[in-house]
Amino acid sequence: METAGKRGGFFVSFEGPEGSGKSTQIHRLAASLAEQGHAVWTTREPGGTRAGEMIRPILLGPQAGPLSAWSEALLFTAARAQLVDEVIRPRLQRGELVLCDRYSDSTLAYQGYGRGIELETMRRLQADATAGLTPDLTLLLDLPVEAGLARIPRQAKDRLDRETIAFHQRVYAGYHEMAAREPHRWRQVDASRDADVVASRILELVLEALRTAGIRPAERRSA
Repeated sequence: METAGKRGGFFVSFEGPEGSGKSTQIHRLAASLAEQGHAVWTTREPGGTRAGEMIRPILLGPQAGPLSAWSEALLFTAARAQLVDEVIRPRLQRGELVLCDRYSDSTLAYQGYGRGIELETMRRLQADATAGLTPDLTLLLDLPVEAGLARIPRQAKDRLDRETIAFHQRVYAGYHEMAAREPHRWRQVDASRDADVVASRILELVLEALRTAGIRPAERRSA
């Protein structure tokens, strides 16, 4: 397993159930870190590359047709492999902080715990597709399923948002099981609180992780 810190950069992934505020909080964190002098890059899954953005509507578009669990898993993983190769690994090697809205844990949560594909098979697939690249820190924005789904306007719901409550409950439980499995990497944040409070807590956790890793702003500036 290779963490980003071993390459000189620092890799933070954002995970959580639908409606937990990942997209909002990742950009707030990026702005705060940039103000402190860090070189920061934000990206998302599926997406972040031309190929990934083409795959995204197949997986999430409201007009997308039914997909098997394995089709989902392989499409998400293909987009991720391209993102790691084209964006994440090169930027980490330049010493940047990379913030990613979802990563391989999402596939474990949604296609493993949610769809029922065997978890060890999913873990091997993710390890192979990313050449073992693991986030240094994973932030779980914790919010009850019903509360998260209620935040999403009906017209804005994507294909996965429209899944059953039972599916989303399995995903939610999966996240908590993964966080318990790797407590050194995961940090949970109560996403039900005011957005400013959530942002402050996230920044606190990330700065603590950066200090532990010995990463200072001046060392993260790109040429």
